[in-house]
Amino acid sequence: MADDAAGSDQPEPFNPFSAFPMFGDIAKALQGQGPLNWDAARQFALLGASQGQSEPNVDPTVRIAYADLARIAGMHINDVTGADLEFPEPRVITRSQWAHETLDAYRPLFTDLATSLGQGTGVTGLLDADPADDPALDAAADPMFQMLAGLSQMMAPAMLGMSVGSMVGALAQRVFGLHDLPIPRDHSEVVLVGSTIDQFAADWSIPLDQMRLWVLAHELVGYRVFALDHVVADLRNLVRSYAGGFRPDPSAIADKLGALDAGGDNPFEAVQQAFGDPEVLLGAVRSPEQEALQPRLDAAVAAVVGYTDWMVDAVAVRLVGGEALTIAEAVRRRRVESSSEDVFVERLLGIRVGEDQVRRGKAFVQGVVDRVGEAELNRLIELPGSVPTPADLEAPGLWIARVGG
Repeated sequence: MADDAAGSDQPEPFNPFSAFPMFGDIAKALQGQGPLNWDAARQFALLGASQGQSEPNVDPTVRIAYADLARIAGMHINDVTGADLEFPEPRVITRSQWAHETLDAYRPLFTDLATSLGQGTGVTGLLDADPADDPALDAAADPMFQMLAGLSQMMAPAMLGMSVGSMVGALAQRVFGLHDLPIPRDHSEVVLVGSTIDQFAADWSIPLDQMRLWVLAHELVGYRVFALDHVVADLRNLVRSYAGGFRPDPSAIADKLGALDAGGDNPFEAVQQAFGDPEVLLGAVRSPEQEALQPRLDAAVAAVVGYTDWMVDAVAVRLVGGEALTIAEAVRRRRVESSSEDVFVERLLGIRVGEDQVRRGKAFVQGVVDRVGEAELNRLIELPGSVPTPADLEAPGLWIARVGG
């Protein structure tokens, strides 16, 4: 009984819907979803991937065509890279399947992200903060601020689920396979999004078989890169450390909410704008640890992208001749154009694949090849510790000396 009495002295968490029983039940349901609402993530991912339309199953003749082309591409990749891999037969899927499987594949990563954003040090943590420690925290005593903080606490899992799902759904509209983003995932398959590949070929007036061969070259080179356990381990650790490294700054969040004009002509619009900012809703403020980690993650991503592009260019020229350069330019132009999902990936996962990253990666690989040749490049990346540091990326000679001994 004493324990019960002691427990009753604990303050109840702030609930802006406490006077409305129906909304209170909704609030409890939202709070019971954990750091990320996976139901919301799946629904928004599938909606974004399919655009609300039913997708036909992949035609069996398309699967057969890709299987035949993959055998040709695989032989050339092994020849150019010096590897001796047995590539699995490609699995051709719909955009909705890609979205569903990607959510499952990256679930540990998104869970790390959601957990780091839900540590109680963001918007909701301000309710427990002492304004004496920081004058900016005086805003926490404002009733409007308390209402927003309470809403944030209850809605953040659902909103993060919607954000993650929307990002994955939007990516499903444009990716060709598993290696458009250099984030390691299950390495047992080669997966292609057939309708997106065919649509890209039509949009750019590229012969279909040539486009399919180019994409196969890209995906099989990606498969070869992520067959290297040390590359996968280093890159996965960097990405997960970044995603799990958010340490929201209460005073920064207070400044944002303190500037909210709830007394203006349209207070509801002001509230809507506040919740449209992920830094307010999710407390997504980069930590010093993430700032320190970003150059290492940038270097690893740039090197993977640079190596992949180099090898794809070498293989694709064999497969499709002069058309390879046209396809590569079209794909890279699309890749460096920022979209809303790219911004989300960059801000919350730390993955940057913009024009600067592509240029740095290409310059690094070119520098290595100029010094030791393509065959030695392929040998060196197979050695433990071959993922470049920021210093390596700017000085390929240092990387050769460090990795090659």
